[in-house]
Amino acid sequence: MRQKMSWTLCAILASTALANIARADAPQDTQARKAASGTPQSGTPKSGTAKPGASKPGARKAAATPAPQEESVAVTARRNIPHNAENLVTRAMIEQQVAGTNILKSLTQVPGVSFSSTDALGLDTWGANVYMRGYFMDQLGMSLDGIPLNDQTYGNLNGVNIANTAISDDIERTNVSQGAGAVDIPSNTNLGGTMQFFTGDPKDKFGGKVSQGFGSYAMKHTYVRIDSGQLNPTGTKFFVSYARNYEEKYDSPSPAFMQQVDAKLVQPLGPNSRMSAFFNWSDAEVWGYADKSLDILNTLGWRTESFYPNYAAAYAAANWVNYCDGTTPSCATPPGVRGKAQLPAGWINTNEQAGVAFYDAGQHTVNYVGGLNFDVAVTDRLRWTSTIYGHSDTEYDTYGDPYQPSATGAPLSEQVWQPRQERYGFQTALEYHIADHTIHSGVWFENNNQAYSQFWYNEPLLGQGAPLKTVGPYTTYGPAFMQNYGFQWNTNTFQYHFMDTWRPLRTVAINYGFKSMLQTTSGGANYNNEAFNYGPLPNGSMTSSAAFLPHVNLDWRFLPHNEIYFDMAENMRPYSIAGTGGASGVASPWAVSVPTPTDGSTPAQTSQQVFQQLQKTLRPEKDFTYLLGYRYSSRLAVISLDGYRSDDYHRLISASVGDLNNPTSSVIDTQKAGMWGADATATITPYPGLSIYNSFSYNHFTYGAHVNACPTEGNCDLYGKKMDAYPSFMYKTNVSYTWHRFTVHFDANYYSSRPFSVMNDTHVAPYWLANSGARYRFGDYSVFKNVTLDFNVYNLFNSKYIAMMGENGFPVTGDYQSMERGAVREFFGNVNTEF
Repeated sequence: MRQKMSWTLCAILASTALANIARADAPQDTQARKAASGTPQSGTPKSGTAKPGASKPGARKAAATPAPQEESVAVTARRNIPHNAENLVTRAMIEQQVAGTNILKSLTQVPGVSFSSTDALGLDTWGANVYMRGYFMDQLGMSLDGIPLNDQTYGNLNGVNIANTAISDDIERTNVSQGAGAVDIPSNTNLGGTMQFFTGDPKDKFGGKVSQGFGSYAMKHTYVRIDSGQLNPTGTKFFVSYARNYEEKYDSPSPAFMQQVDAKLVQPLGPNSRMSAFFNWSDAEVWGYADKSLDILNTLGWRTESFYPNYAAAYAAANWVNYCDGTTPSCATPPGVRGKAQLPAGWINTNEQAGVAFYDAGQHTVNYVGGLNFDVAVTDRLRWTSTIYGHSDTEYDTYGDPYQPSATGAPLSEQVWQPRQERYGFQTALEYHIADHTIHSGVWFENNNQAYSQFWYNEPLLGQGAPLKTVGPYTTYGPAFMQNYGFQWNTNTFQYHFMDTWRPLRTVAINYGFKSMLQTTSGGANYNNEAFNYGPLPNGSMTSSAAFLPHVNLDWRFLPHNEIYFDMAENMRPYSIAGTGGASGVASPWAVSVPTPTDGSTPAQTSQQVFQQLQKTLRPEKDFTYLLGYRYSSRLAVISLDGYRSDDYHRLISASVGDLNNPTSSVIDTQKAGMWGADATATITPYPGLSIYNSFSYNHFTYGAHVNACPTEGNCDLYGKKMDAYPSFMYKTNVSYTWHRFTVHFDANYYSSRPFSVMNDTHVAPYWLANSGARYRFGDYSVFKNVTLDFNVYNLFNSKYIAMMGENGFPVTGDYQSMERGAVREFFGNVNTEF
C-alpha cells in the first residue's frame, strides 16, 4: 500500500511541476449534461451546476440571486470539478414517485443502486435499506446542503436518515457518485461512494404550493409551502413548508405517522456571495412490521404480523411462555392467573414459537437538523466556503416482550431501546484559481455525544387498562421497572483535505489530492444488569487514523460527444458505534455480546475481555477503488459503460447465533475482500416526449482470507464467500412518454438471488418489482397555477419479495429472524397546485 501511495504522491508532484509550463488554450468546457425526464443522467459535474466563482479566473461570476426564470435551480451546487462517474437524479425523476416517499427510493433507477422497503413510502426506516455497488448505506457518504448525514441505518448513533432530515418535496436534486467520492466531502462513513442531496432555493416571488395525496391502506400525504419572495433590495428570501404522512400497514391497522417542517433562508452578500440557512424538524411514529425468517415464511406464510390491537392474544402467548412446556400450542394456567396460555395456530411448528411476532414493534424518532452556509468571494480568484451545523436525535425503539413479565403481574412488558445523539460540527475551505489550476483545501470537525440504553416498562393486567403503544408514552403504569444496560460515548472526527484541478487542455481535466482523517471514540457501558449480561460490558476508547488517503481523477473528451473518465482513491471508515444487545446488526467493537448461558455455566470470557482483545487486533476498514468508464452523449442517446475494482481491507461484519432474545454476537475482521463489477446504461430519445432507459449491473464480491466466522465454536471459513444481501445482477428499465399535458411512465427492476447467511448456505429468491404512473397537467385556473393530478401503482404485479435483510444481523449459517417482506400492490393519487 505504501508503494501505491508513493507512486500517487510522485504523480501529484509531477503534475504540479508541469502546471508551470502548460497553459490551457481555451476556457473550460461549459457543456451542461442533458437531463432527460425520468432517467438518471451519468456524467461528471458540468459548469451548468457550478458554484459562483467556479469559472476561469477573471470571468464574470454568476449572480447570487437567480433570475426569475431560474427559480427552481438548487443551491449549494457542486463546482465544476470532475470527481468520477456521477449520476444526476433530477426533480423530474423524483416526481415520478409517489408524493411523500422516502427520497432514497428515487435512486432506484441509478445503475448499481438497490433500494427496498417494507412499506411503499419507505417511512419505516427499520425496514428500508439502500446498497450501492456492494456497499451498504452505512458505508456511503451522504450529505444535505453540505451537512454530513453519515450513517443512514436504523437506530444509528452516527448520523441521521435523509428521510428524517428533509421533506422530499423540497429536495431539488441528488448527485450520486459511484466511485470513491471527492476528498472534500465531509464524511466518516464513505467507503463506496457518495449521495449528495440539495434542497431548492426560495422563489423570488411570493407564492406557495399545496399538495394532497391519498391511497391504499388509508394513506394520506399533505404538503404546504409558503415562499416569501424577495423581501428587500438585497434579495433576502425564505420558504417554510410542512408535510404530514400517514399510512396503515397492509396486514394490520397499526399506522405509520410522520410530520416534518422545513425552513430555508437565502441572503445574498453582494453580487458574488451568499449566505443560506436551513432547518428541519421531524417527528416519526412508526409501527413496524414483524421480523421474518425463512422458517416463518415457509411454515406460516407471508402475512404473519404483530398482535396489535389484539392484546388478549398477545397476553395468551406470553402466558404460554411462562406456563407451557413448549411442546403443545396451549395449556392450563394456574389458579388466579388471568387469560389463556395459547399460541396462534401453527406457531408451535416454527423455530421461533412465541417469538414469531410480538404485541407491537416500532419506533418513535424526533430529529432537529440545522445548518448555516457561507459562500463568499474574497477576491476574483479566492473563495471561502463554510458550513456550521447541528443535529439532535431522540429515539425510542420498542417491542412487546413476551419473555419478560411486568411488575404489575402481566406476563409481558414493553422493551424499549433509547438511542440519543447530539452532533455539532463545521467545515471550512478556501478555493483559489491560478493559471489553469483550481486549488481547494479545507477542514471538517464534528463532535458527537451518543447514548444507548435498554429498559422494560409495565404492561397492565388483562382487563385492567389499555396496553402501552409502541410509540409511547411508556410511563402510564409507572417508570421503567428494570434496566438492562446503559452506554455513553463521545466521538471526535477531524478531516483535512487538499486537491487541485488542473486543465492542461480544453478537453482534459485532472483532479488529484488527498485527505487525512482522525477519529477517536471514548466511553462505553456505564450500567450493566448481570442477570442478562455476564460480567462487565465493553468500555474503552478506539482510534482510527489515516494521514494520506489519495484520490486521482481524469476526464478526457477525446471526440465530440465522447469522453473517458478514470478514478482511483483510497478511503477509510472508522469504527462504528453500537451497544451490546442492539438490534441493528452493526459491526461495532462495543456491540460484542457474551450473554449468560441458560444452563448456568460460566462463559470463558466477558464482553469487556472480548472488547479489550479487539482493541489490540481490530483495524479500521479501508478500501482502494479503481474505476474506468466511457460515455457517449448526443441528442438521441446517452450511453455509458464503466468497470470498477475495489480491494477491501479489514471489512468488519457482525455475525449472530441463537435467537433475538439471547443472541451471541461477534465482530469479525474479514482481513481481505475483493470486488469487481460493471454497469452499462443507455437512454434513448427517438423522438420528442419519449425516453427509454435500460441499465445492466453486475457485481462480484468475495472474501479473500481464511477467517473463521463462527462466534462460538466450529470452523466457518469465509474464504470465497459472497457478501450478504446484495444481488450479483440487476436490470432496470424506465419508459416515459409525454404527449401535450399528459405523461405516463413505467419502470421495472430485477434483482437476482441474494445470500442470507454469512456462509452462503441460505439465499433469498430473486424478484421483479414494477411500478407505473400517469400525470395530467390541467394548467392555470384563476389564482391556482400548475394544477396537476398524479396516479401511481406500486408493485404493479403484486410480487412477493424480501425487502430488508440483516436488520438484526446475519446468521453465520442457516436461518435467522432478520428479514422483512416488501409491500404489496398499492394505489396512490395526488393533486397539487401553486399560487
